Amino acid sequence: MEVHLPEDHALRTLAADVRRGLTATPKTLPPKWFYDAHGSELFEQITRLPEYYPTRAEREILDARAAEIARITGAHTLVELGSGSSEKTRLLLDALRDNATLRQIVTLDVSETALRDATSALHAEYPTAAVHGVVGDFTEHLGLLPGEPLRLVAFLGGTLGNLLPDERAKFLRSIRDVLDPGEWLLLGTDLVKDPDTLVRAYDDAAGVTAEFNRNVLRVLNRELSADFDVDAFAHVALWDPVNEWIEMRLRATRPMRVQIPALGLQIAFAQDEELHTEISAKFRPATIAEELTAAGFTPTHHYTDSATRFALTLARST
Repeated sequence: MEVHLPEDHALRTLAADVRRGLTATPKTLPPKWFYDAHGSELFEQITRLPEYYPTRAEREILDARAAEIARITGAHTLVELGSGSSEKTRLLLDALRDNATLRQIVTLDVSETALRDATSALHAEYPTAAVHGVVGDFTEHLGLLPGEPLRLVAFLGGTLGNLLPDERAKFLRSIRDVLDPGEWLLLGTDLVKDPDTLVRAYDDAAGVTAEFNRNVLRVLNRELSADFDVDAFAHVALWDPVNEWIEMRLRATRPMRVQIPALGLQIAFAQDEELHTEISAKFRPATIAEELTAAGFTPTHHYTDSATRFALTLARST
């Protein structure tokens, strides 16, 4: 296990993000702060909702294509940007093992606890592969990733869509800078589709996504001693047709002043003022190819599920 983050990294980063985001206009918070233990449980519930198709669609692609991806890449190392604990990751690992090329598994995550659990499970399930856990931030520590060539970097789940276009370009280039020519990236992206389907995926009838969205306020209350009245914020999900992304927001249902003693801040909210918590960009195949090419990759294969809702793009570094 390699640890590249200090013990107080999460709290310091949270404090900086909150100070910057809640004093901006409009107010914003990064979506990564949804994911404490309760938020992660809520997201697991979201992936099983009938309205939320991305997880099922990506799984369908991997069920059908993992063996082909393993044959094409011949990868010796799978680098998973995330904890490596998902069922989808195991489909790739199984395919590489069955292809007799899997030698190493490298997982990167900001949570040391989650990473220890994931690497322990991977050791048990893939005893012939060396497993390396790296505690780090994928926006900062990609250059420190170990791994024996040929490497296949997997960035699944559509997480790329949470980044703004300039951030996406920088991130994809940082992956390319880590890889040798001829190594691989497997990128998951949600596709543009009818707005009704998209909005329902982020505003489900059971209200689970609403609770997930509001959970960021619970995190601030617990970690920074804030006094948000969580139930006084309404969940908002809307489609931006110009930028082709979903926006999630929290709308204040009444005027209020929120105290954040840990930061010495008092933040005022007007009635109906919205706090922006997430974008989730949706892509067209041509856009995916353009962004990968600009970052120094050659897209070689583009896979979709049977309903053309989600895509996996296999790209080779040039």
